[in-house]
Amino acid sequence: MAQVLVVDDSSTVRNEVCDFLKNNGLAVTAAVDGNDGLAKLKADPAIKLVLSDVNMPNMDGLTMVEKIRGDLKNAAVNVIMLTTENSPAMKERGKAAGIKGWIVKPFNGAAVIATLKKLVA
Repeated sequence: MAQVLVVDDSSTVRNEVCDFLKNNGLAVTAAVDGNDGLAKLKADPAIKLVLSDVNMPNMDGLTMVEKIRGDLKNAAVNVIMLTTENSPAMKERGKAAGIKGWIVKPFNGAAVIATLKKLVA
């Protein structure tokens, strides 16, 4: 069972983030877009943290978070957006959806690993 779900349509970013988290002792699963992310979250109740991109095909990250909170009625999972987007409007939409944080790419795992580990504890 995974502790962290990484959702990103870029296989390069997805693999980099997953490898970093695994190398730091976290159990990780990955999804290619918001639809896949929702399915993986439904299938694995052990997931405590979702790291998601915003801009993805099929379903974007913010819509996925809104569905996690609304359709899945899952208020317990922590969600952090990992994205190149930095607009105040998107951040406000994310905050309203209940995300815990916003990390602007490129991913600097060393700077955030302690916080990520706290969110899965």
